[in-house]
Amino acid sequence: MKNKHNKKRNTAFLYEVLIREMTRAVVAKDKHAKILVTDIIKNYFKKNTCLYEELQLYKALTETTDLNDKISERLLLEVKTSRAKINEKKLFNEQTRLITKINDSFNSSVFSSFVPNYKSLATVYQIFNSSANIKDKVFLEQLVLNSMQSKTIKEEDTLDNIDNLVFKTFIKKFNKSYGEILTEGQKQLVTNYIFSFSDNGVGLKTYLNEEIGRLREIVKGSLTLDEITKDSDMVKKTNKVLEFLDSFKEKQLTENDIEKLLNIQSLADEVQNDGN
Repeated sequence: MKNKHNKKRNTAFLYEVLIREMTRAVVAKDKHAKILVTDIIKNYFKKNTCLYEELQLYKALTETTDLNDKISERLLLEVKTSRAKINEKKLFNEQTRLITKINDSFNSSVFSSFVPNYKSLATVYQIFNSSANIKDKVFLEQLVLNSMQSKTIKEEDTLDNIDNLVFKTFIKKFNKSYGEILTEGQKQLVTNYIFSFSDNGVGLKTYLNEEIGRLREIVKGSLTLDEITKDSDMVKKTNKVLEFLDSFKEKQLTENDIEKLLNIQSLADEVQNDGN
């Protein structure tokens, strides 16, 4: 295909770059960078901007699966119709200001960030590109339709699509601090935490609803163990753990909370192993 993908003019790619910078800032406990990225996202992707409108169209085509032929074709048509209504000049100017802001705020290598769905974003970009020829567009649109008609990938398979640098950095830091190798359950917690910055925490909340309940049941059950009931200090500490788990209903998670949860998961595994 003759048309080239200009990733700096790909609204969804710019958004994903910022999301990954946010994740890195959180992992590194860099409050300044976290605030900076948050402000950029809020200012440049707020409602009623062309960037916001186009981002929603990208998401509609790249984050939708399990549709039948008729519905997927209708969705593609509606997205193309909505995209045609966006003011190209205004969108271009908004992108230019955002690109300049990113260049001024971060290292130039930021545009080389690993984005798992890069190919999908590039495909949609070319569909939105008015200069693309008809033959290429038909081919690209079929790729998008195939994706929307595909079955949802199992949650465990998405682990391979995590930004490996961020994931490994978090795990390495935890291992260094606690001298442990993360279990599969702990890796799942870290994975959901990292993904929470790109899906507004929906996946993490769903995961924690079950995991907190599981941990609470195990920890509460440990109060019947002789080693704990005979030690008033242990009883007090165990009740504090239960209070901490109960507090998740009202609080927003921080990285420190994640580390505490990882430790509680280790404690729960130990209690279960002793019980067995």
